[in-house]
Amino acid sequence: MAATNNGNRDLDYYKIRGTNIIVRPGDSVSMRPSESDKLPYIARIEKLEEDSQSNVKVLVRWYYRPEEAKGGRRQFHGAKELFLSDHYDDQSALTIEGKCVVHSLKKYTKLKSVGAEDYFCRYKYRAEDGAFTPERVVVFCRCELPYNPDDLMVQCEGCWDWMVNGKSNQRGKWTKVLDSLS
Repeated sequence: MAATNNGNRDLDYYKIRGTNIIVRPGDSVSMRPSESDKLPYIARIEKLEEDSQSNVKVLVRWYYRPEEAKGGRRQFHGAKELFLSDHYDDQSALTIEGKCVVHSLKKYTKLKSVGAEDYFCRYKYRAEDGAFTPERVVVFCRCELPYNPDDLMVQCEGCWDWMVNGKSNQRGKWTKVLDSLS
C-alpha cells in the first residue's frame, strides 16, 4: 500500500462487504445500480484507495451494454456482450456486488459452460461520440453480420460458407440447410 498525494493510500485488494470475495485492480465487478429494477452495472477496477476514515473508493472503467450505447442493441450482439468504454468514475467500494469475468469473444466461445458471471467484449466504445473500435469486424455469414455467439452457425460442406441458424439466403428466400444435413 502506497500513500497518495491527498493523504489517501492505494490498496492492493478489497474484500467485498458481506462476502469472502477479494477484488483487485484489473478485476471486473458488478456494481449495484441506483434503481433496484435495473441490471447491475459492469466495470473494471482501475484503482482502489482508502481515505483517513477507512472509506474505500474505487476508480472504475465502465462497460456498456449494447442498449446503453449509441445505436442500441443489434441482431448480432450477444446476450452477454459488453463494450469497454472510455468512461471512468470514482465510486464507493460498497456498491460492488460481486466479481465477474469479461472474456474476449474467442475465449468466451470456448467456455464449456457460460455462468451468470461470464460476459464478453469485442469492441471498445467512446462514450462521448458513440464510436467503436474496431469499426469493422469479420463477418462469417451470407447475411454479412458479425458473429453472435448465441446463434448456431453451420458451415456448408459444398461452398464452405457459414450460415447463421443453418439458413442460406437463396434468391431472397430463406431455406433451412439443417434439414438437408439430417
